[in-house]
Amino acid sequence: MNTEVGTAELNFMAEVIEAESAALSAMAQGLRRGGNDAPGWCRALDLLEPCKGHVVVSGLGKSGLIGAKISATLASLGQPSHFIHPSEAVHGDLGRMRVGDVALLLSFSGETAEVVDLALHLKADGVARIGISTRPTTTLARLCDAHIALGDIVEACPLNLAPTASTTAMLAAGDALALALARRRNFQADDFHRHHPGGMLGAGLRQITEALRFRVGHNLSVLSDALSVREALAAAGQGRRTGAIMLVDQSGRLSGIFTDGDLRRLVTTQGVGALDTPVARVMTARPVSLTVDALVRDAVRLVQERRLDEIPIVGGDGKPVGIVDVQDLVAMRVVEG
Repeated sequence: MNTEVGTAELNFMAEVIEAESAALSAMAQGLRRGGNDAPGWCRALDLLEPCKGHVVVSGLGKSGLIGAKISATLASLGQPSHFIHPSEAVHGDLGRMRVGDVALLLSFSGETAEVVDLALHLKADGVARIGISTRPTTTLARLCDAHIALGDIVEACPLNLAPTASTTAMLAAGDALALALARRRNFQADDFHRHHPGGMLGAGLRQITEALRFRVGHNLSVLSDALSVREALAAAGQGRRTGAIMLVDQSGRLSGIFTDGDLRRLVTTQGVGALDTPVARVMTARPVSLTVDALVRDAVRLVQERRLDEIPIVGGDGKPVGIVDVQDLVAMRVVEG
């Protein structure tokens, strides 16, 4: 690749990203200043908050693609939502909408015939309407109960033709509305989990206790830190082996762990005679642990940030409940093996 050509192309792509970023910054600054369009955002939220039906999103072309993503975001945050094509809507799909729903209509120009036509029909049917377009004077804006004006955005396209900065701004506006709605409704992580039971998102939001393969009293023993290394190894070898032995003090609280790595280092540096050393001297004292109310994602973070292979799980009293092995997280596909 020609270096000069490559540099020019990289600079051009950077300019595209900067143009889209500038559009978002201008929109955010207008909100912070409480500009003329701020009431439109508030009215939109006021329409969305009490919605017991569906938020039906519609747009044509690139706006329609953005609308489908906004609808998916709303649904993931607990607000039932679906997308309809504006042309299909006036050929039978109006039956998918009813009073009690809220329509979110997208058209950057605000003059897209199919979207404007849909707004007219919904107005006649008494369905609440929120519009997103460039200015508060568009036809779409006049037909809606609430309207968000994105402003006169210059596209990142050198010809100012291809929808780029405008679609980015429209997507950001939809995300802002969806998240502000979730905030008003006090949507919590547990609620999010119910809508994302599958995949890495769902797995990460599970309680860590749901991921425990090794549990105290079931298939995992805890040992006294008063034992020697040899005694601890012998006792641990009687059951299923994890990569670490959990050790407790006289009160039964977690005092340390002795890992396979600790054993290798001990024998390598001091020889097999060191097996008679009290385990309390060579264990990893006060290990990083999680409590029973932690989430799987908390364990993932520790594995990624601290390079831990075993994470003890303790109750509120500091007594061991189980241990999470990194291979358990690999099996859940929340970390890479």
